[in-house]
Amino acid sequence: MRFRNLLAVLGAMSLCMALPPDASAAQGAIEVIDDAGETIRLARPARRIVSLAPHVTEQLFAVGAGARIVGAVAYSDYPPEARRIPRVGDNRAIDIERVLAMKPDLIVAWFHGNVGRQIDQVRSLGLPVYYSQPRTIDDIARGLEHMGTLAGSEKIAAGAARGFRERVRSLRERYGNREPVSVFYEIWNRPLYTVNGEHLISDVIRLCGGTNVFAGLRVLAPTVTQEAVLKADPVAIIASGMAAGARPEWLDDWKAWPDLQAAKLDNLFSVDPDLINRHGPRIVEAARQVCEMIDLARTRKFRR
Repeated sequence: MRFRNLLAVLGAMSLCMALPPDASAAQGAIEVIDDAGETIRLARPARRIVSLAPHVTEQLFAVGAGARIVGAVAYSDYPPEARRIPRVGDNRAIDIERVLAMKPDLIVAWFHGNVGRQIDQVRSLGLPVYYSQPRTIDDIARGLEHMGTLAGSEKIAAGAARGFRERVRSLRERYGNREPVSVFYEIWNRPLYTVNGEHLISDVIRLCGGTNVFAGLRVLAPTVTQEAVLKADPVAIIASGMAAGARPEWLDDWKAWPDLQAAKLDNLFSVDPDLINRHGPRIVEAARQVCEMIDLARTRKFRR
């Protein structure tokens, strides 16, 4: 079947699956509001889901809907069962024809990670698209609940969200009110990438009693100069890099400036990028590690 014919057939089919707003109440449609503020309506729990972000795949498995994922993007490798899901592209481009051939009744997309034009094309066919872009830790728990609602696994999702919130609450009570510690979070070294105060990672830093030295920048993931970092003089530098479980070699480059507090106090830390850069439920484990790092930096600065 030619691509345009496939689009026409699946577009008509998807329009039949989606309920118009005035029919939702009468037929008891499922309804949630996504992270873009859009209302998503389904006639029934989704059974064929395409996940367009690794963190979304993790969320769906966490709420008991992993078996309903018929397609996922590259790097959707957790839990291990996710590696067997057919691939439909990555965060730069998706194979729309392949997505449509899977006949999904729900697509979950990363709001900033996916190519917007392609997602808009999918939505124009009437397929329900839920945008996931958590900006705070609380957003992740809410996202778990939404995934459970959309997949009809509310009880499992409620338990997952409750457990997540309990772990976050424990960290906040333990570390949140301690002496503030200035932190530079380094995503990459060439160029120097960091996060601003609206980023989820910055919320993790706040949870632990840390202060993001570049919180005031306007861009969500801005580039900064070496001179700007030296001027900010953070007490701790936390890096993630790209390789899972590996400490970035370039983190030690900061030792070239012995007057930099983070270098002077040996507060050069790394955290697994799979835990902190993916906006899924495992970020609470990354938060635990970050809190311990910041607390160690706090000890080295204030209790010498």
